[in-house]
Amino acid sequence: MNLSKLSWLAFLVIITAGPCTGQMPQVVRGADERYKTDILVVVAHPDDEGGVTPYLARAIYDLHKRVAVVYGTRGGSGGNDYSREHGAALADMREMEAREACAKLGITNVWFLDGKDTASQNVLNSLANWGHGASLEKLVGIFRLTRPEVVITWLPGVFIGENHGDHQAAGVLATEAFDLSGDPVSFPAQVAGASKRLEPYLENLSPWQAKKIYYFSDARDEKQFADKGPRYSIKEISPSQKKPYWRLALDAATPHRTQFPAEIAQISKLSDEQIEKMMSDPTTGWWSDPETLIFGKSEVRSEPSDDVFAGIEPGPLPLEMHAVKYQDTIFTKGDRITIGGPWYYYALFRQKHSLPTLPFAREPEIAIKAGTVAAIPLFVQHANSSAPLKVTLKIEAPAGWKIATGQGEFVLPAESSTVLRAEIETPMLSGEDLKKAHSEEIVVKAEAEGKPIGEVRLAVLLQANALPQ
Repeated sequence: MNLSKLSWLAFLVIITAGPCTGQMPQVVRGADERYKTDILVVVAHPDDEGGVTPYLARAIYDLHKRVAVVYGTRGGSGGNDYSREHGAALADMREMEAREACAKLGITNVWFLDGKDTASQNVLNSLANWGHGASLEKLVGIFRLTRPEVVITWLPGVFIGENHGDHQAAGVLATEAFDLSGDPVSFPAQVAGASKRLEPYLENLSPWQAKKIYYFSDARDEKQFADKGPRYSIKEISPSQKKPYWRLALDAATPHRTQFPAEIAQISKLSDEQIEKMMSDPTTGWWSDPETLIFGKSEVRSEPSDDVFAGIEPGPLPLEMHAVKYQDTIFTKGDRITIGGPWYYYALFRQKHSLPTLPFAREPEIAIKAGTVAAIPLFVQHANSSAPLKVTLKIEAPAGWKIATGQGEFVLPAESSTVLRAEIETPMLSGEDLKKAHSEEIVVKAEAEGKPIGEVRLAVLLQANALPQ
């Protein structure tokens, strides 16, 4: 019998394999190491990564850490001061800018969620426009694919500053994904594989619990975060690159031309000495020194001020259910009024995700454009949900501010809680009046059936421009 070379090879495989006693088991390969990351940065828009690039430069060049970035949106609602394109075209351009900026730091693993760039200060608007559930599911999948040791994201909270709702939404989603990605019951299809041939293929990921989460903020008052986490000098010289970390971060920011064309053009014409002088000036510098990462929480033994990677050992934590115990201290007995909207949401959020040390403004605050309406969301808790509740609201506003709605006597329906909204028209300011403007307080006092049930205070700063509430 004549056998071809191929037949001989097949014959040899059969006779050397020995007798077959059953079907060969399928080989299960390990996770794809190309996507393993030490630090996963979760932000909202292209150029947001710049908030922490001095530390990322340190981590990448001198600590040899792998970094990946997730953007919640492509930034299609942002401005374009470089060329004419806007909308979807701008989103495509900003995605390319983000990938180029990350590549300058050696970051090649970059993901985008499908969130819609939302110009608002209200995190709830952003979460709605992003498709909260779908975005969270996708982000949890990215956590499980990249298996980060550390997560760095925007601080979820309301502070005077740029205070973009999308920034806050990125922090909310990152915190939720931090808690859910290690739980095999959360989005279980991601951690399941196909059980039969021809069935739909599932993702076959593994649960992964990141070990620490840190936050950064664009609040105007950075001093309030000074003792909230590890601090790193941006002026320190990188041993490997022979440049200060701020300069490495600055070089990585130059692709973002649609957002900072004038600044980038100016920098390109300056000498190194002139650039250093500009960046050392607190009024023109892009980063504060030292750079503070706000400690969120840790799954390993670590103090808030410890180095980011202190206590972290390679490999997964023991697989377990990462259930978060929700301690209900927000609700109390009796009729009660408190501030609603994003402030109320964040009070619940900090408890739900076990973040007792996460910074927040002790008195609710916000900055709005002068001449617009300051809105105060109110949450009224009813002691008796089976009967209507008569409530009287009295508003104290700064001189020259006009109470539009929310003051007077109201009969609330029979329910466990009611949401109300007070609106105050603010005066137009310009020139020196804007420069001298400081936070002013609006106070809403409430009575129910003739008895005080609390008061709500909101500090409002009027400025030339601000996102809508």
